Amino acid sequence: MPATTPLIARALLLDMDSTIVNSEAVVERCWRRWAAEQGLDADEVLKVVHGRQGWATMAALLPDRPMELNHEDNRRMLEQETADVDGVVPVPGAPAFMAALARLPHALVTSADLALSDARMGAAGLPMPDVRITAESVSASKPDPEGFLKGAAELGYAPEDCVVFEDSEA
Repeated sequence: MPATTPLIARALLLDMDSTIVNSEAVVERCWRRWAAEQGLDADEVLKVVHGRQGWATMAALLPDRPMELNHEDNRRMLEQETADVDGVVPVPGAPAFMAALARLPHALVTSADLALSDARMGAAGLPMPDVRITAESVSASKPDPEGFLKGAAELGYAPEDCVVFEDSEA
């Protein structure tokens, strides 16, 4: 018999990709293309791309590569991902979940930038939370907690009063 412990939260912090939006088709297309350009095994690259900003993933995959190239490739990839919403759908149950949160304090905390989060939430038909922390809002990529701490602060709650919905190890 599973244990049941009440979980009390005053606010919710939601990751976007693979948590409420299924964007795997686009992510796979874009990262496979980038991996081929770099001469990397795409299947290995896809194991580590989730949960952080693209430039940070590129730096982890190619540690000796100049960071300005990672930022340049990241800008190009964000443009591609924003334009490509083919196959972007809500995660099963996400529309009902988001409707249930409508009157509760919650924020979107994503490694995506503003344009990409607009495109994906729109393609998935999900409402955009009033509070949104994106790549432009932080100086450090996940797994750094800066985005979640900012989300809690913007909602007016201490981090310990929030529950994070996140899918990736990063």
